[in-house]
Amino acid sequence: VQLQASGGGLVQAGDSLRLSCAASGRTFTNWVMGWFRQLPGKERDFVASVTWNLGTTYYADSVKGRATISRDSAKNMVYLQMNNLKYEDTAVYYCAAARTRHYGDSRDFTYWGQGTQVTVSS
Repeated sequence: VQLQASGGGLVQAGDSLRLSCAASGRTFTNWVMGWFRQLPGKERDFVASVTWNLGTTYYADSVKGRATISRDSAKNMVYLQMNNLKYEDTAVYYCAAARTRHYGDSRDFTYWGQGTQVTVSS
């Protein structure tokens, strides 16, 4: 399984950004795809996840109402649309994949992309 994240960058507070994750290497039926973020020296925090089959979504409280995760099963892509970005959204964002029933714990995710930096200036 390979995950390639992209779409990060430097934005201003209040802006929007869409992160993309290209997934390959297998079919992802019954898998969960997630986005996590991490600051240097900190743990990797859950942002959002989506079930591949039904598209059921889950969000961290910190981004609920501002983020939308989606997947395009035809293209094997996962997206994270972030609106009204805040300074505290600054982090390296990772996409991840796992065959799991747990949607928000990084320890349950088996495969990880390389990360994409999101920097929000205040």
